[in-house]
Amino acid sequence: MPFRSAVGLLASGGLDSCILLGRLLTQGNDVQPFYVRTGVTWEEAEMNGLRRFIERLGLPSGSRVRDLVLLSLPLDDLYAGHWSLTGQSVPGENTPDEAVGLPGRNALLTIKPAVWCQMHGLTQLALATLRSNPFPDATDEFFTTLQTAYRIGLDRKIEILRPFEHLSKAEVMRLSDNYPLGDSFSCIAPVGLLHCGRCNKCAERKQAFRDANMHDTTIYA
Repeated sequence: MPFRSAVGLLASGGLDSCILLGRLLTQGNDVQPFYVRTGVTWEEAEMNGLRRFIERLGLPSGSRVRDLVLLSLPLDDLYAGHWSLTGQSVPGENTPDEAVGLPGRNALLTIKPAVWCQMHGLTQLALATLRSNPFPDATDEFFTTLQTAYRIGLDRKIEILRPFEHLSKAEVMRLSDNYPLGDSFSCIAPVGLLHCGRCNKCAERKQAFRDANMHDTTIYA
């Protein structure tokens, strides 16, 4: 089979990025997933969920998922004392979405995958940001400016794809085509490899299944 370029995907293992992975494959793309290791407390559980989802996802004919690329970006010097690294005072189920914001998250997480794509001949990097993301680094203005910076700073053009940018969480959930979403992972206070069932992200996850009128097969500790 002749080589063809893949679409890079910043994959967290959560509902949105897993659904985007499935959609890119359905559209006939090869997908190169990236996971950026930053040292957050839920990292191992998240990577486990992502790998499990990929293993159980039925692949459309002619498409494939390339081997997961792990990139390291330790944030202990930058996020020293932050709840994401200490596991203390983790935002609970009754906190607003803004409570789980990580400073500069999208700028930090995209830089290494973008450079990897540039070095390996990939021209597109996909992210699963939603219309409802309340953070300043999830806006159209931010990503337009970021893409311009990458065009100037890298040897070849890197296009940032955000196909879910105008969709709500429920609308994205309804794009799932019998994907094994119970294997995805979106908890910030895991109990071993299980969702805690009590944090902000677990509450968002449960609500997403309810809003989409879908059965939630997630195992909550």
